[in-house]
Amino acid sequence: MNRAEIIENISKKTGLTRAEVTAVFERVLKMIESELANGGTVELRRFGTFKCVKRAARKAVNPRTGEPVDVPERVIPTFKPAPGFRKAVSNVKL
Repeated sequence: MNRAEIIENISKKTGLTRAEVTAVFERVLKMIESELANGGTVELRRFGTFKCVKRAARKAVNPRTGEPVDVPERVIPTFKPAPGFRKAVSNVKL
């Protein structure tokens, strides 16, 4: 499911226009992005938690040349699913 499909689905189930749903959906995503960019955490009960973690600097190897490469320290976003969400998808056949 992609962004357009999510918006269409919410629009059909709520009776709101696609433009209204799009505005709200985009604002929610922007708020999550902004909170993480400011070092915060976003917890959505029964869904999961978004936060940023610091990855330490490390040595890696360029797979094409075999040469060592320094990978600098960086901050990356992570998502930890809530137990109920994890259980709901635990039986998915991939």
